[in-house]
Amino acid sequence: MAIELLKPGLATTVQDAGRPGYYHLGIPLSGAMDQECFLQANWLVGNPDNAAVLECTLMAPELRFDADAVLAVTGAQATPKLNGIEVARNTSFAVKAGDRLSFDFFKLGARLYIAVAGGIDVPVVLGSRSTYGLGAFGGLQGRKLQAGDVLPVGQTTAPATVGKTLPDALRTPLAKEVQLRVLPGLYFHRLQVESVQSFFADTWRVAPEADRIGYRYKGGTPLKFHERTPPFGAGSDPSNIVDAGYPYGSIQVPAGREPIILHRDAVSGGGYAMLGTVISADMDLIAQMQPNHSARFVQVDMAQALAARAERRTRLAHQRQALI
Repeated sequence: MAIELLKPGLATTVQDAGRPGYYHLGIPLSGAMDQECFLQANWLVGNPDNAAVLECTLMAPELRFDADAVLAVTGAQATPKLNGIEVARNTSFAVKAGDRLSFDFFKLGARLYIAVAGGIDVPVVLGSRSTYGLGAFGGLQGRKLQAGDVLPVGQTTAPATVGKTLPDALRTPLAKEVQLRVLPGLYFHRLQVESVQSFFADTWRVAPEADRIGYRYKGGTPLKFHERTPPFGAGSDPSNIVDAGYPYGSIQVPAGREPIILHRDAVSGGGYAMLGTVISADMDLIAQMQPNHSARFVQVDMAQALAARAERRTRLAHQRQALI
């Protein structure tokens, strides 16, 4: 079976759970930006957790199928239409050979996931089928999908169930305003006291440059760093440091103006001070933020971060139990 891209959408790529284990070589995690919605889509069609899906950003594609299949759509609020007739999100549904799947506009959320029973069967590169655009590998030829592309679908081990639905109480909420919990980092002490206060007090809006590499935020008070003599190897701007590794989710603020949260395709190191790290439990929230959506940063400690991670694992376990 194969899927043909009639219209590619704005930025549609093949993604799975990611490519861990190579960050020290400069190769990032990649994988689905919203891991929770990605897993939900796979569970709805009976796929393994790591099966490859389509991740669609801000504008979904139009697809045509050459054989019968079972699909599910999760993530952003954009109504799926099968041959022009609406079908439900968060519910598995059947398509027949020749059917077309399209979508209306994204009303809320930024990323939508399309899973097909059997998974997208592109080659595995370094243990993953995920697309890494900067490295030009993974997915289909290491790039965003284009009109005319044809994606092979893998074999299913058992028939997928049509009509399987994620209960409303377990669905991932979407919002235009979110709180992002932050664990202060190695260079947090470099901020002046007033800037520490404003960083957490201000409302920051997503800039148009936000993408899989990093989410840029604007609209808050510019941050001021303590004066210091730049060490050898660091730049002259107070936000510069001697090159260091960047944690996944770390926050850098070049020139103190616009915070950038590094995400799934981020580089692994550089010369900007990392003020802190968005906790792992909140990274999926970032993936669903459209330009001009708002965020407030909330300071937490390690115990709170670990508790949030445990809560997320429990929520995912309940979702999995409801669908498997």
